[in-house]
Amino acid sequence: MDNGKAYTIAKGFDIPAAAACIRYYGGWADKNTGQTIEVNESKMAFTIHEPIGVVGQIIPWNFPLFMLSWKVAPALATGNTVILKPAEQTPLTALYLCQFIKEIFPPGVVNILLGYGPGVGQPIVEHPLIEKIAFTGSTAVGKQILAQSGQNNLKKVTLELGGKSPNMFVSFSKQSSGKQKRV
Repeated sequence: MDNGKAYTIAKGFDIPAAAACIRYYGGWADKNTGQTIEVNESKMAFTIHEPIGVVGQIIPWNFPLFMLSWKVAPALATGNTVILKPAEQTPLTALYLCQFIKEIFPPGVVNILLGYGPGVGQPIVEHPLIEKIAFTGSTAVGKQILAQSGQNNLKKVTLELGGKSPNMFVSFSKQSSGKQKRV
């Protein structure tokens, strides 16, 4: 369900990392007090913490469970609602989690929309009532999102773009087992 990756990888990294992320941000839900800078006695300074509002989140295919937790948990811990668009290649993880989400949160707090970028992602980015976009994906799409954010309500944008993990295998670096070494 988590994009066909090996069971050992999902069990060894994805599930524990997602659980740790949710526990971490869940622990911050009532501890996010902030700091107020001290000012002169004749002045008054205070800090007000308010949720951003509706956060549109678009996640990639490579770590559907971890990326979902990494985006949704901090948004919820700080009092926001979420509209999540999982990658069209890996929607089943988000759909599976819906059964738990609906048991924990009131309707409308976490919303999952399925589909392709132009039909679902772009309307999320352009919607004037969505106050923040968190996107992980290509640099080209990230640039479009950033440009569009200033065209309606100047929404907050967080981008994680162009992640690559290139490997080069060279014949002169064979290990004693006869396998090529990754450089």
